Amino acid sequence: MIRLDKILSNMGFGTRREVKLLIRSGRIKIDGEIVKNADTKLDTDKNLLTVDDVSVVYKEFIYLMLNKPQGYVSATEDNLHKAVTELVPPNLAHYDLFPVGRLDIDTEGLIILTNDGQFTHNLLSPKKHVPKVYFAKPLNEISDEDISAFQQGMDLDDFTTLPAKLENCEGGCLVTIYEGKFHQVKRMFEKIDNKVLYLKRIQMGGLKLDEELDLGEMRELTKEEIEKIWI
Repeated sequence: MIRLDKILSNMGFGTRREVKLLIRSGRIKIDGEIVKNADTKLDTDKNLLTVDDVSVVYKEFIYLMLNKPQGYVSATEDNLHKAVTELVPPNLAHYDLFPVGRLDIDTEGLIILTNDGQFTHNLLSPKKHVPKVYFAKPLNEISDEDISAFQQGMDLDDFTTLPAKLENCEGGCLVTIYEGKFHQVKRMFEKIDNKVLYLKRIQMGGLKLDEELDLGEMRELTKEEIEKIWI
């Protein structure tokens, strides 16, 4: 059971004060009956809430898949660069969204935006070892020795990586890592005297980037997709 004013405020109908005025105006109905008490509680799974006779579907948490373009930082705000939250469409702007993890400003691809702190903690927890797959275009061709070096884990001075997977593919190579340290993939290539010219994250856990999403586009994750992350 959730208070009516909290639901409307969370769904972007205004501040708590603005919502109280909206409720008193008689434009709010629960199960077809006008409600003017902001303290009224309702079961969002059972009760039908409408504003001006248009149903309101309450979502406490939301999960978005973004195909991040270059030039955006993985933050809610930044004084020097554009933040990924600036790409959130107006109809979802009332959610207090933040990116799960990070991608470098010049790295493209899959990033999740959500307002679920526990989900974020679980996904980023070092204990989970959620695999992250990147498509990379290196300066030099990948050798068997390079593949072996990734498999063994690398000493990057400030930390030693977990064993990673490196494999050739059409147009470049695929890299799978199980943590997400700062500039990790780029630093691993530098360790083998190579350089990343282009980098794109294409998968987190069992969740793959939707190929129909253009750069800068996003959409909500389905329940099934959320569950795939942990596979």
